[in-house]
Amino acid sequence: MARQQMWHSALKICSWVVSCVAGVILVGIASIAVSGWLIRGVEAINGDRRTAEQRSSLGDYFGGVSAVFSGLALLLLVVTLLFQQRELRLQRQELSLQRHELNASRDELRRSAEADMRALHVQLTQMIMDDPSLSAVWNDFRGEPDSTLRQNLFANLTFNHYVLAYSWGNISDDDLIVHAENLLSSSAFRRYWNATRAHKAALSPESSEGHVFQAFEQALAARRRGTPPPGSAP
Repeated sequence: MARQQMWHSALKICSWVVSCVAGVILVGIASIAVSGWLIRGVEAINGDRRTAEQRSSLGDYFGGVSAVFSGLALLLLVVTLLFQQRELRLQRQELSLQRHELNASRDELRRSAEADMRALHVQLTQMIMDDPSLSAVWNDFRGEPDSTLRQNLFANLTFNHYVLAYSWGNISDDDLIVHAENLLSSSAFRRYWNATRAHKAALSPESSEGHVFQAFEQALAARRRGTPPPGSAP
């Protein structure tokens, strides 16, 4: 099967080559015939070959003018190309600005959607804090008394507040360490942290929440060693 396909391809190539050669030959013959016909026509119009040659020599005097116009045409072509290049460069700059604006708009929409999600989370948490009976539906701290449940929910809101502030660039890594140390000085927050750290440890370090978790863990490790964390005030 492969051999037949190879032979078929070879025959097709040979046929194309023969057709091309034949076409070139035919075009050459036709060009010779047309050239002879044109020469005879010119001689017939001018009377004889000598008169045609004299008239053609007169046309050579205008060759200089033709060269000037050809140079002007070439200059205009170069100027046109330069203008087109400038227009293309401006268009690329405009497209780059539009792409930057689209990226900025997309980031702003993402931040707005994230803020809306955070606001909804705060609203749901506030509903549970106001009515502990709702914790039977959604509660990550089952078995805890109402007071402890409210403290854990508030601690979770505080942690997510710093996640949002860090993702928006409102606080630096050093500021985050200081805030983490202040929160971890509270026994209520440490209770919340011990209850949720296993879940938070599974977060991607590339995410904002995962990065904030690592900062809190760093502050907690420094607290256990009894040494001030990096970035904290002496």
